[in-house]
Amino acid sequence: MTTETQGYTNNSPAIAPPVPSSKQPVPVAKSVDTQSVLKRLQSELMALMMSGDPGISAFPEEDNIFCWKGTICGSKDTVFEGTEYKLSLSFPADYPFKPPKVKFETSCFHPNVDVYGNICLDILQDKWSSAYDVRTILLSIQSLLGGICRILI
Repeated sequence: MTTETQGYTNNSPAIAPPVPSSKQPVPVAKSVDTQSVLKRLQSELMALMMSGDPGISAFPEEDNIFCWKGTICGSKDTVFEGTEYKLSLSFPADYPFKPPKVKFETSCFHPNVDVYGNICLDILQDKWSSAYDVRTILLSIQSLLGGICRILI
């Protein structure tokens, strides 16, 4: 026996059949608004400039805040000491939920860097978190360069 009372059938909510609509379908919301990405990148730029961390810097290329050029200096007491490396950072439209593409523009001879400048670093791949920012990326790459060399020395 089925009883219906105020939109409920057998103590469960009644499910109404879909109502055809003459309106166009509602577009699916994007996971990240471009304006929020822009605001996040501007905030990260200011934080990086104010941080005063030695040996790292990054700035947007010309008028495109989604493409940056970065610089890291080799860490002290490593074979990379005194060497300045240029990097390119390309931010996806769904940043910070996806990591930026980061590549060495300067040749870098390191086990975690291929001949094309691609970097094998877990936080730039499967261990990415939206809590990371440009500063932590650059510091991680700088640390990556110093880490292997200290082991080999």
